[in-house]
Amino acid sequence: MSNKTMNKPYPIEVTRHSLAHVLAAAVKSMYPDVKFGMGPAIENGFYYDFDLEGKVLSVEDLPKIEAKMKEIINAGDKFERQEIVIEAARELFKDQQYKLDIIDDLEEEGAKKVSTYQLGDFTDLCLGPHVESAKDLPVDGFKLAKVAGAYWKGSEKNPMLARVYGVAFSSKKELDGYLKNIEEAEKRDHRKLGKELDLFVFSELVGPGLPLYTFKGAAMRREIINFSRELQKKIGYEEVHTPNMNKAELFKVSGHYEKYLDCMFKVVSNYTEDEYFLKPMNCPQHTQIYASQKRSYKELPIRIADFANLYRDEKPGELAGLTRVRAFCQDDGHCFCREDQVKEEFKSILGVINEALKVYGMEYSIRLSFWDPAKPEKYLGDAATWERAQAALKEILDENKIGYAIGIGEAAIYGPKMDIITKDSLGREWQISTIQLDFIMPQRFNLTYVDQDGKEKTPAMIHRAIIGSPERFMGILIEHYAGAFPVWLSPVQAKILSVGEAHVDFCGKLAAEFRRAGIRTEVDAADETLGNKIRKAAAEKVPYTLVVGDKEMNGGNLSVRDRGAKTAHPISKSDFITEVCAKIKERN
Repeated sequence: MSNKTMNKPYPIEVTRHSLAHVLAAAVKSMYPDVKFGMGPAIENGFYYDFDLEGKVLSVEDLPKIEAKMKEIINAGDKFERQEIVIEAARELFKDQQYKLDIIDDLEEEGAKKVSTYQLGDFTDLCLGPHVESAKDLPVDGFKLAKVAGAYWKGSEKNPMLARVYGVAFSSKKELDGYLKNIEEAEKRDHRKLGKELDLFVFSELVGPGLPLYTFKGAAMRREIINFSRELQKKIGYEEVHTPNMNKAELFKVSGHYEKYLDCMFKVVSNYTEDEYFLKPMNCPQHTQIYASQKRSYKELPIRIADFANLYRDEKPGELAGLTRVRAFCQDDGHCFCREDQVKEEFKSILGVINEALKVYGMEYSIRLSFWDPAKPEKYLGDAATWERAQAALKEILDENKIGYAIGIGEAAIYGPKMDIITKDSLGREWQISTIQLDFIMPQRFNLTYVDQDGKEKTPAMIHRAIIGSPERFMGILIEHYAGAFPVWLSPVQAKILSVGEAHVDFCGKLAAEFRRAGIRTEVDAADETLGNKIRKAAAEKVPYTLVVGDKEMNGGNLSVRDRGAKTAHPISKSDFITEVCAKIKERN
C-alpha cells in the first residue's frame, strides 16, 4: 500500500518522531552492526545519530536509506509500546552502548522502568509517542536531507556519531513547498552572498567566528548602527563608551561568573594576578556608571546606550557566518527607572522596534520568555521576584492589547523578556530584538536612588535591544533582501561605467560630485566591454548603474539603469541626485 498523505491527523511532531524511528530501522536493516544514539523530532523534521564503527555515511547513501524507509512504511507494521524494568532494558540493549548510557541517566533520575517501541523486528528505547502504524506515515511527505557529524551528548570528549537529518511534512505538497523554500534559501545564503558582494571575510589566521568587514560591509554595518542610534536617541538614550574587558569580580557580583562562565573568554595579564574576561554583555558595566553618583528619583529614568564590542566563546561547530559569531556588538541599552515608569519605558521601546522593523520590511510577533520554575538553579533571584517581574510584563502587553505567546524556560538568568520574533521574506523566524525586566541585578549591585520621601530605594533595570547585534542582523538582512538592498542600506548606491578611456576623467569627477551629495559611488574604468561592465554591476546588485559616453560627458542627461531593469532611462544630473538623496534620507 502506498499512502500519499497521512491516514490519520496525528500532530506533525509525532509523525516526525515516528519517521526518526523508521530511519533507525532502515539503517539497522542495511548495517546490522550499527550502534544507535538518539533520534528526536526537530523543527521541520527529525534526525538520528548512528555509530557505524568505521563505516562513513555520505549524502550518496541517503537515497538508498530513504528507499528502505518507504519499504518499511508500506509494510504497515504497528508501533508496539512496552514498559520494562531497568534490568530488563539493560539486557535488551546490552550491545548498544549509547542506549545503556541513556538507561544509566534515567536510573540516576529515579526511573524504575523505561519504555520501548517495536516496529517489525526493530526495537528502540523511546519515550514516544508514535503513530499507531507505519501506514499512518506520509510516504511521500519526507526526504533525507544531509549527513553531519555530532558528538554524543554534544560533548567533544565523547565519540563522533553520524547524524542523518530528514525533513517531514503531512503531505507531498507541503514537502515540495518546503524544499522549494530551502532551494531559495541556499541561493540567499549570506555566507555565499557576503563573499560574492565583497561584504566580509573570515581568516584562519584571525580565527573562527571573527569576521572582518570590508569597505562595503563596514558601510552597511554602519548604516544599521546609525539607524538604531537615531531611533534610540528619539526615546532619550545617551551613548557611552566602555572597555571590552573587566575584572572577574564584576561578573561574580552580576551572577554571570556563576551562570555564564563557559561562554566567556578569559584574558591573561603579564603584570597582575587579577582574573579578567572579555565581556559578553554590557549590563554589568552600565551598573557601575549608574552607581558612580548618588541618584535622585527626579533624575530617573537614566537611559544608557552602548555599541562596545562583545565576545562569546561559542563552540566551533555552532558558528554560522554572521548569525553566530564570537565577536560582535549590540544596539544595547539599559534603563534604570522607578517601577512606576516601567510601563511607559516599555511602550517607547516597542514603538522604536516597530518603526525599525517597518523600515526593514519585516513582520514580527512577541514571545514572553519566562523562567522555568522547575529549574530554579538556572536563574538568579527568588520565585517571588520572578513572579512579580513576569506579571508586570504580561500586564503591559495585555493593557496595550498586544498578542503574544509564552515561552517557558526562555528567560534571561536575571529576568523575563519580551522577545521580538521576526519573519524574513522567506517566512523564516529570527529572534532579534528584546526587552527585559530585571529586578535582580540592581539588588546584587546595591543600586539605589533617593525617593521623594527621602528613603533609598532600588531601581528597576530594563535591558533592551532594537535589532540586537548589527552583525547578526546584517546576515539576516542579506538573506531577507537576497543581496538587493534598499538604496539607503546598499554599500554602493550608484556605479558609473565609462564607455571608453576618453570618459574616465569625467566619470571620476561625476562620482566625486555624487559622493559630496552623500551617495556612495564607485567607478568602473576597466579596459573591457561595456556589456561586461553592465553584467558585473547587475551581479553586484547595485541600485543604479550609469553609463557615461560622449553624450553624457558633453552635458546631456545621464543614462541610468535601475536595478533589475532591462534598459536605461535618461534623467538630469540634478534630478538624479535629488531623487537618490531623498530615498536615502527617507530610508525608502
